[in-house]
Amino acid sequence: MFLILRPLRLLLQAFVMESTPRQMSLGLAFGVLVGLVPKGNLLAIVLGTLLASTRVNLAIATLAIVLCTFAATVCDSLFDQIGGFILAHPSLQGMWTEMANMPFMPWTNFNNTIVMGSFATGLVLLWPVHLLSRPLFEKYAEKIAQRARQWRWAKLILGAEWANRIAAIN
Repeated sequence: MFLILRPLRLLLQAFVMESTPRQMSLGLAFGVLVGLVPKGNLLAIVLGTLLASTRVNLAIATLAIVLCTFAATVCDSLFDQIGGFILAHPSLQGMWTEMANMPFMPWTNFNNTIVMGSFATGLVLLWPVHLLSRPLFEKYAEKIAQRARQWRWAKLILGAEWANRIAAIN
């Protein structure tokens, strides 16, 4: 029972209690970036590691990753066109050749048009998503946190911490 409640409690705490609006908006922005990049390559692993090593709201970032992963599949043809344009640009050909000859760079799948297009789109969206979402989190995060603390189920989930500690003593 407690194994089920612990992740819910941690998620609830991350959403409503332990983050500033800046951390929430950066979590959303980095979550969009990681969510747009196709998984299963070194680029996605590096981005996920960077996300996990920063002080952003990981619950919001995870939610953004899940939602953007589903949205990215719909946009694959757009990412293919963007990536094709970037990879075929004549002034960048030398850089792509050098990157292909580096030891770990081929594992990033940078030469895949969809990976390059989604990564470039995510980088372009990173700053605007942060700037647009920060005022929303500043306005609504505290109100949501106050209401969530009053909800009966939130009190039960957050109170599960004490039940775990009492059970561990016996």
